[in-house]
Amino acid sequence: MIGSRRRTRSSINVWPGYVDALSTKMTSVCGMSELSALLMLIIFMLLIYVVSQLYLSQTLSDRDSELARLNSRLQEISRLLGLEQEETAALENEMAAVQNRFSESLALNDTLREELEEEKARRLEQQYNAEAQALRVEDLGKAVARAESELEDEEQLTASQRAIIQQLSNQIAALQDQLGRITAALRLQEDLTAEKEAELEEVGKRLNTLLAERVNELERYQSEFFARLRDILQDNENIRIVGDRFLLPSELLFASGSASLGQEGQQELDKLAEVLLDVVDAIPEDIDWILRIDGHTDRIPINTEAFPSNWELSTARAVAVVRYLASAGVPQNRMVAAGFGEFFPVASGGSAEALRQNRRIEIKLTDR
Repeated sequence: MIGSRRRTRSSINVWPGYVDALSTKMTSVCGMSELSALLMLIIFMLLIYVVSQLYLSQTLSDRDSELARLNSRLQEISRLLGLEQEETAALENEMAAVQNRFSESLALNDTLREELEEEKARRLEQQYNAEAQALRVEDLGKAVARAESELEDEEQLTASQRAIIQQLSNQIAALQDQLGRITAALRLQEDLTAEKEAELEEVGKRLNTLLAERVNELERYQSEFFARLRDILQDNENIRIVGDRFLLPSELLFASGSASLGQEGQQELDKLAEVLLDVVDAIPEDIDWILRIDGHTDRIPINTEAFPSNWELSTARAVAVVRYLASAGVPQNRMVAAGFGEFFPVASGGSAEALRQNRRIEIKLTDR
């Protein structure tokens, strides 16, 4: 307890003294701070005052310099104004003298103008008279010139006409001479043409005669060929003769829709080749003959891989006949194959008989 009271009493005695000391120190410090702030404020005010005084001094100095310059300028202007006044007075005097001289000049000018008008009147009268005289002279000159020109034109025209007439006469003579030469050349050409025409006519007659002989000879061999072929094929009632052509039915040579020769067709073509070879040996070399093989079909269309249409079928059958005859010894350069499809029928209508007759191979011995 005793210890406790001691600690309590000791604590109460120390703390108030410390607080008092601290308060005293802070009061002292606050007093010094206020004094420093006041001192700085005074220094700042003094600095502002000094700067303002310097600025005012500089401004006043500049104004004094400007004022001195303006005074000097004013003095210069005053001097120049005095000189200007002197010059103005001199100019006024000179102007008065000029006006006097101008008045005198105006009077003299009026006098001279009157004299000039009188002189112009006299000149105009003289000029009018001179122009009138010049016009009369000019008219006389033109009349003389026209007379001379008309005279010269008449002489020149006469000479020109004579020259033109002479030139035309020369041209007419030259043309007549040229026409004479052309006429002689035409006559000579006509004579030559007549001779050539006579020669050509004679050659034509000979050629026609020779051609007729060859045609007759070919017809003779053709007749012989048909006669012998008729004798050989007369047993076959299916083979027909129309004009100068042998008509072999396709059924005799080919199966339906085929271009391959059958056995019966080959036998008939062997007979044809035998007769043809006998006749060929007798035909002279200068007769240009040919054996024409034409294939024909009916109007029933065909569309197969081998024969897309009747054109291909009729052509293939004609070629098959030509190839077989060539293999039998008929000269290949004396045969030609052609296909006509269904477009050249020998029988009209759509009957079975008409269709059968139109399916055929035609053989004809003719000239090339």
